[in-house]
Amino acid sequence: MAATGFHSADELNALLPGTLPGLLGIVIDSHEPGRLTAHLDVRGELLAPNGYLHAASVVGLADTSCGLATRALLPEGASGFTTIELKSNHLGTAREGRISAVATNVHAGRTTQVWDAVVTSEGTGRPVALFRCTQSVLWPR
Repeated sequence: MAATGFHSADELNALLPGTLPGLLGIVIDSHEPGRLTAHLDVRGELLAPNGYLHAASVVGLADTSCGLATRALLPEGASGFTTIELKSNHLGTAREGRISAVATNVHAGRTTQVWDAVVTSEGTGRPVALFRCTQSVLWPR
């Protein structure tokens, strides 16, 4: 993903069709440097065989939220970034409704960025997952 600076929510949403976040149905709601909000409507295709929201659906929302927000904080001259580590703690689940994510920057350095995201069930207001990732900043060779 190339370093392209700040993007509005509309510009970020335009990047999603034809990608995994687009297939999941992720929608970016707001974006400002250091913070991004997004949501995902729960539907049958996103559930695990046990009838609950698949953990990969939750991680997809959180990782996409952090990744898209990383773009705005890349240092000048960086060529992009890649996720080098991610962790999620799943605290709840959903079978229907909408889940939302709030991604916030914890560290924006020259070689790495660290992001946290909280994924919440909009129906209950309860957290579904806590997520943290580390992004490696890429530089032209």
